[in-house]
Amino acid sequence: MNMIENLFAISPYIALFITLALGYAVGKITIGRFVLGGVAGTLLMGVLIGQFGVQIDPGVKTIFFALFIYAVGYQGGPQFFSALNFKTINILLSAVVMTVTGLLCVLLAAKFFDLDSGTAAGLAAGGLTQSAIIGTAGDAISKLGGVTEEAKSLMQTNVAVGYAVTYIFGSLGPILMVSWLIPSIMKWDIREEALKLAAKLSDGKPELALGQFNAITDLVSRAYQLDSHNKLIGKSIQQANQELIDIAIEMVNRDGKTIEADKSLALQVGDVIVITGRRDTIAAHTAAQGHEVTLPPQTTLIEENRQLIANNATLVGKTLAQIKAETNRDTARGVYITDVVRAGHSQIISADLVIQRDDVIQLTGSAIDINRVEKNIGKRLNSAFATDFVFFGIGMVAGLLIGLINFKIAGIPVTIGSGAGCLVSGLFMGWLRNRKPNTATLPLGASNFLRDFGLAVFVGIVGLQAGPQAIDTIKEHGLTLLFLGIGVTIIPQIISFFFSYYVLRIRNPIEALGCVSGGRSANPAFAALLEKAGNATPVFSFTVTYAIANVLLTLWGPIIVGIISAS
Repeated sequence: MNMIENLFAISPYIALFITLALGYAVGKITIGRFVLGGVAGTLLMGVLIGQFGVQIDPGVKTIFFALFIYAVGYQGGPQFFSALNFKTINILLSAVVMTVTGLLCVLLAAKFFDLDSGTAAGLAAGGLTQSAIIGTAGDAISKLGGVTEEAKSLMQTNVAVGYAVTYIFGSLGPILMVSWLIPSIMKWDIREEALKLAAKLSDGKPELALGQFNAITDLVSRAYQLDSHNKLIGKSIQQANQELIDIAIEMVNRDGKTIEADKSLALQVGDVIVITGRRDTIAAHTAAQGHEVTLPPQTTLIEENRQLIANNATLVGKTLAQIKAETNRDTARGVYITDVVRAGHSQIISADLVIQRDDVIQLTGSAIDINRVEKNIGKRLNSAFATDFVFFGIGMVAGLLIGLINFKIAGIPVTIGSGAGCLVSGLFMGWLRNRKPNTATLPLGASNFLRDFGLAVFVGIVGLQAGPQAIDTIKEHGLTLLFLGIGVTIIPQIISFFFSYYVLRIRNPIEALGCVSGGRSANPAFAALLEKAGNATPVFSFTVTYAIANVLLTLWGPIIVGIISAS
């Protein structure tokens, strides 16, 4: 034992990574549909390994939590702000009812069972399964005035202990509610209701099951042999492609050989032309081109998709037809448009679609031809795999500065904290990236790593620091906390569901259940609901409520600490 203690004293980060490894191994244990999860597993293993008295600089915990919460905000930014409209007001209110009810349950439990700020915050974090509360509450505790460092340390330990005791049922409870209890009370068949909603929303597009795919691709190539009556005979490729928007002649095969295309090449009888473009429009343009033929199997046609941001002042406000006519003059073959993305959403491509500033236009064609027209459209979209460290740094600085803000609500001191501050800045940067595609780039893989690794390190350190005092606290409050956690988990879901169903009139069963799982920020419950539904119909209501719940629940940490400390 002394040897292990000495090792951890020399290099405490060995203990940290052992905690991560064992925690995520334990987190994979599955009992029925319930999976403990890596976060809870890491916390539990941290408490155990923390018995060796591991000491890690608290600043490490702070910065990794800030990275985690920034990534959460960044990923949720577009959905969060897009959810703020009148069409989804009832769904948004459902999330507010759920989170506010959860806050009131925690405050009442703290009042009647004399819980300190740390234990109450841990009850909220575990009972409402919002791990971020651990960080925002711990940050608020560290800034309390008139409290000894020893008392602060004890309260921060109690946050972790309260979370550990209540988290398991906090995860299991929502699963039971959305997949069994509520459907049983309401006599709903989740799969049947999901199929009805899918039929209503699909607009004729089928839902794909696991392993299925659409064999009819959006981009296709078809070959036609020109006869003597074809109107293209004698025209150059440039002339033939002039009025085409989302398809183009990209190859000419003459006498069995592919010939080098240039803008002056005139088409002849017997030529085989290869037309490439979007499947939904290519048939109408190719019907009069001649009879379709099969190219030799070794034939290849190499093209490139390139995304450009429309920022050329001479083109913004013009239609695709006008842009094509002005930019495609010097191409040897056709450069055609395969996608237009505006504020994160693909637009329907047509000749009269008016381009707005910062639209992302995806061009398809040979690299040489795209190079010729690129400068006339706008700046190339940055690599989706490169992080914009300028805006990443600015975002983190802004979040940490926001975290320094403190104020009073009805005489109750509230500190924003670095966690909530970085959540706000992350939300803004995620929204900015969605609006300005070449700004604040943080690839999905990078943001996932920051989110998962940041949370894992943070929770691991919380557990290690809590270890020495955790056992005594569990003995003192364990059974009481367990039952309080059950109440905090179940009561808000019941109140929120019936309020949403009868008052807010969210009557569709799938949307109502999605609101319950999202308003509780309950990913395991959402997974169970998706499994029961068998399709993606719960995604919308879950995403909207989940975005709101993540923000509000995270903010409850300092509010709980402020209210209980003041009382």
